[in-house]
Amino acid sequence: MNGPLEPRQNNPLVNARAQLEATVDLLGYDRSTYEHLATPRRELTVAVPLRRDDGSVELLTGHRVQHNFSRGPTKGGLRFSSDVTLDEVRALAMWMTWKCALVDLPYGGAKGGVRIDPRGYSTGEIERVARRYTSEIMPILGPATDIPAPDIGTDDRVMAWMMDTYSVNNGHTELGVVTGKPVALGGSLGRASATSRGVAHLALRAMELRELDPGSSTAAVQGFGKVGREAARFLWDEGVTVVAISDQFGAIYSRAGLDIPAVEEHVAVHGTVVDFADADRMSARDELLELAVDVLVPAAVEGVIHEGNAERIRASIIVEGANGPTTIAADAVLQAEGRLVVPDILANAGGVVVSYFEWVQANQAYWWRETEVRERMTERLDTAWSRVSALSQDRAVSLRAAANMLAVRTVVEAHQARGLYP
Repeated sequence: MNGPLEPRQNNPLVNARAQLEATVDLLGYDRSTYEHLATPRRELTVAVPLRRDDGSVELLTGHRVQHNFSRGPTKGGLRFSSDVTLDEVRALAMWMTWKCALVDLPYGGAKGGVRIDPRGYSTGEIERVARRYTSEIMPILGPATDIPAPDIGTDDRVMAWMMDTYSVNNGHTELGVVTGKPVALGGSLGRASATSRGVAHLALRAMELRELDPGSSTAAVQGFGKVGREAARFLWDEGVTVVAISDQFGAIYSRAGLDIPAVEEHVAVHGTVVDFADADRMSARDELLELAVDVLVPAAVEGVIHEGNAERIRASIIVEGANGPTTIAADAVLQAEGRLVVPDILANAGGVVVSYFEWVQANQAYWWRETEVRERMTERLDTAWSRVSALSQDRAVSLRAAANMLAVRTVVEAHQARGLYP
């Protein structure tokens, strides 16, 4: 009933379904409930023809998966990546459902992707991809239906093109059809840094739980893109010594700690953290994951902590800035070793919280101050953290298990309250 899985090592959908199955068992639901929640409500795969700048035509593949509608319209990012698969998009959409439920947003989860490496294309070509993809998925898109946001390989500019394409085809400007837009087009103040700020905030809450002083603690951040870059900066601002960071080209390390603003300046000039003057280059990029630090922030892609390296993870706290960075097999190892894992559906929920605020502001045509946005985001994350921590202690389960239990129960209660039609 759930459909065949694509043959891919560390397939994220395998992990997502395994997490769901374990949660359903903990909550005492029946098999039909698992089947319902494991199966996306709607999937759309589209051809995305692209006219290249040289006049040739290339055919790309895009996906949009809407996992669950029980609590409201679906919400989720759009990524442009050569690694995009339908199973990946299915898994990310499912995780998005749990994330929205955990922080009490009136959404279900969705995700989209186009299989393309944007680094090999001009700005004009990326715009044509974004606009054609939008036009292809338009039948299932809308501010009351499905609201995309930026993800890997996309940004506020791509969201502006999507919003414009949708608006032109509908004959009026519709600011609420996407989030993560430029502020000039109805974007929310504080949206760009929301995910990173939330990751850093919850890292500090986890450090409190482990009685670690930020001023004498160390951290390593995998990924120096949308999430990792500012998460490293926010931790550095709080006095945490960030000893290592990585990007797709390599990793750097400094026992004394990296000057994160200086690293940011280096990346702005060179496009990578590699060859930063005041650090050593690590022999292998993923060696960073195994450093003896207090806090590890995997903020790149899914499946980077797996059964092949889980026993070598030495960080006391792992804060999942990325979606699905830890496989289910690795998670069991980390729990057995006493590592504190702040799960993705909690750790990186700051982004979707502020996306919700942007959607609300766009629908009302009334915008909030950045201080209001930050305060309201922090309040939502703190409430979720308190609920997850309390259930974790009460049921003697991991933070991930507790977060999943709260989220799945919320979705099931909404589904049962609505009933089955017809």
